[in-house]
Amino acid sequence: MTAGRVVRALALGTVVVALLAWARTPPSLETRLRAALAAQGPDYIPRTHHLNPDGSPIYVNRLMLEASPYLLQHAHNPVDWYPWGDAAFAKARAENKPVLLSVGYSTCHWCHVMERESFEDAEIAAYLNEHYVAIKVDREERPDVDAIYMAAVHHMAGRGGWPMTVWLTADRKPFYAGTYFPPRTGARGARTGFLELLRQLRTFHDEDPAKVAAAATDIAERVAASLRVEPAEALPSAAPLRVAFQQAVGSFDAEWGGFGAAPKFPSTVRLEFLLRYHRRTADARALDMVTRTLEAMARGGIHDHVGGGFHRYSTDRQWLVPHFEKMLYDNALLTAAFLEAHQVTRRTDFADVVRSTLAYVEREMTDPAGGFYAATDADSEGEEGTFFVWTPAQIRAALPPEQAELAIAYFAVTDQGNFEGRNILRTPEPLATVAARLGRAPDEARRQIDAARTALRRARAARVPPHTDHKVIAAWNGLMISAFARAARDLGESRFAAVATRAADGVLRRLGDGERLRRHALGARATGTGFLADYAFLVAGLLDLHEATFESRWLERAVALQGTLDAHFADDTGGGYFATPDDHEALLAREKPDYDGAEPSGNAVALQNLLRLHSLTTDDAYRARADALLRAFGRGLQRHPSAMARLLVGLDYRLDRAKEIIIVTPAARDAAAPLLQQLRETYVPNHVLVVVPAGAEQHAVARRIPLVADKIVTNGKPTAYVCEERVCELPTTDPAVFSRQIARVEPFE
Repeated sequence: MTAGRVVRALALGTVVVALLAWARTPPSLETRLRAALAAQGPDYIPRTHHLNPDGSPIYVNRLMLEASPYLLQHAHNPVDWYPWGDAAFAKARAENKPVLLSVGYSTCHWCHVMERESFEDAEIAAYLNEHYVAIKVDREERPDVDAIYMAAVHHMAGRGGWPMTVWLTADRKPFYAGTYFPPRTGARGARTGFLELLRQLRTFHDEDPAKVAAAATDIAERVAASLRVEPAEALPSAAPLRVAFQQAVGSFDAEWGGFGAAPKFPSTVRLEFLLRYHRRTADARALDMVTRTLEAMARGGIHDHVGGGFHRYSTDRQWLVPHFEKMLYDNALLTAAFLEAHQVTRRTDFADVVRSTLAYVEREMTDPAGGFYAATDADSEGEEGTFFVWTPAQIRAALPPEQAELAIAYFAVTDQGNFEGRNILRTPEPLATVAARLGRAPDEARRQIDAARTALRRARAARVPPHTDHKVIAAWNGLMISAFARAARDLGESRFAAVATRAADGVLRRLGDGERLRRHALGARATGTGFLADYAFLVAGLLDLHEATFESRWLERAVALQGTLDAHFADDTGGGYFATPDDHEALLAREKPDYDGAEPSGNAVALQNLLRLHSLTTDDAYRARADALLRAFGRGLQRHPSAMARLLVGLDYRLDRAKEIIIVTPAARDAAAPLLQQLRETYVPNHVLVVVPAGAEQHAVARRIPLVADKIVTNGKPTAYVCEERVCELPTTDPAVFSRQIARVEPFE
């Protein structure tokens, strides 16, 4: 068989399969591909336009054997894809070929565009297969690979994103990189298209291998240097907090909320930092930036006003036109931000956003086997946003006339539309203002809009939905478990704790592997190594669930997972945690993440976990690890504090006198409700909370949480002990006194 030819007509029952082969396809691989395709069943619809007359796929490649939904999306491209692994690089070395690394994820709009334009293109695929070894990576499955090569993209291209496209030598070093490339010169105005770039870089690789090797080595060394962390000698002071606040003031969009120009991202960790800064300084500007940003997002098109939840980001300053994919982590982090803002302001509209977001997650993103799905796509019916937009006629068809009139006015729907002739729903005016203009009573208008949302959601469900990525990712589930648990605690609604409990049980059952964690599960198959974020985010979720339910098992599991993190990820010399465990595959560098990206950095979340565990258990080893972590990133906090907003949140905890709150009840924990109501109405971000009945359970809990010992019930009433650094104020049964105790704030020194 000659190189570059496609072998066709390998019968699989009535299915005709073409296996890409550039030498002879190993019989074992052929057998596995046949079995994997057959296992999809008769209703399987291949994601490709390369089809046989009977609808079966012409091409099947190695990605058919993978668990990742993103890799499976590319299993029928005419590209001879390899998953990340030694086999691909061994082939590149043996055949003296460069490697084309393509990184994306299953709900990425521009990943889909590049697939349709380039990876489904027969000419481009043939060139790739002849002259390269092509590797596909799911960034959600391998965040370690993504982080290393994204650093290279930033060094070479000045900015990053997905799809990420990197040219590597056979020893895994990058020598050219970018993101999305149009297929050919001239397409989308490109001066150099993807096919032409493939040809030029292959020529460069062959004609001047020494120069390629030198460039690749230089870039690899730059990447490794950029990821090295130089510890500070002392703990950071409050100075980075003040600098980050001034930087937020300088970049705040006073007209539309948020920070910087388009595109705009939610920046939830920055909002959490600003709420803490406001608490410690009483600077009204900090709270104003938070509330105006949350208001603008809640009113804008980034918010799904029919189904609940938020899209990925806004393409404009006004938060109007979103990138329509929905990510689990965004909705978890936004829930937390709206919850905290509700606690500070007591605004019911912020609490309403929390409830509608969590209702969306429970309804559409919950895996019956336990846990939450990863994401939904931006595209449906081949276009971005089709599922989410409306015309006036569609709204009138779905609603009774009076309801339709109100909905069209409230959601600012016009005949011209605001997105390609259709309307992204938004709410630029308060409902009371719209109701008054239409002569409707406010309460009746609220009832009608609630009914309209339900009816529109039902009508929308008849459309072709966007693809849902059904992966259950440990880290993202940790964030969403936190969101539900904190909503239960801060809104006093136990139903949210029940959802968090089911998810935590499911995630630990499905992803637990002895003392270790798997990265994700799809159906019954759990795969991948757990990374720093998986442990840190899940520990945080379990600590929040412990405070929502007061069940000791969640604290025990959090302590155990933290022990695994300490054993396999900690840098005992330099402080902090590496992104990968000590027995993981060696990449160009071992990253120790500090900057926040779409998710908070794993080290920042680990810092808060350590401080909370120290407050609960009084084990000074946790405080020592927290201090070593802060010293590890101290220089970075001085230089780039705004890029490390979640670390600033942890630093605020460390510089504060965190409240250790113990409530002892005479019988059931329910008796503590009046005291807990005061805690819900008071913004106390730096605290730990234990509620325990006096007696045998109290003695059992005290073995893990020593502060619980010797606390007694006063006058037969639930009694609160508010402590700082293990020194407690006088116990109280009076909710008003308790409120004053927990509200006391230490200003920055």
